[in-house]
Amino acid sequence: MKQKFSIFKDSEKGQLVIQEHAELDKEIMSLLCEETYNLSELAVAQSEGGESLMNRLRTNNMYPPGLYAERIAEKVIEVLGDPEYKSAELLFDDKEFFIMEAAEELEALDDDEESVDVDVLLEDDIDEEIEDDYDDEKKIIKGLKSSIQVADDDGGDVDDV
Repeated sequence: MKQKFSIFKDSEKGQLVIQEHAELDKEIMSLLCEETYNLSELAVAQSEGGESLMNRLRTNNMYPPGLYAERIAEKVIEVLGDPEYKSAELLFDDKEFFIMEAAEELEALDDDEESVDVDVLLEDDIDEEIEDDYDDEKKIIKGLKSSIQVADDDGGDVDDV
């Protein structure tokens, strides 16, 4: 799903407005939510750190995932820092998020220093355990328990009709 976050700053009113849009129909962005924030409260949250600003931007109605929230917070910091900045847009596509996550997993696998040697897995320890249960002379497996029992009197007698 594609999402767009529009950020508008109104310095005269002392407000910042964030609109969340999503592509509900093909190539048509629909407004999902609009939140209004006080600029002075955002400045305080920004001074406390990025995590605090992200928490302030998230609401019950608009709660973007962590990756999106980080980028939104970074853009809000830009908008707050520049008096001439009036608006900004951020576009997100969930496909990019999954591709990035898969790339990180692959990188983690490549960086893993403990690789398993296949030869170690195929050592003779397992073969010895199996051979202990198998009697070569009689070609049977020792201790095999079967749930099927053949009756003593049915020993394979077949009457010809």
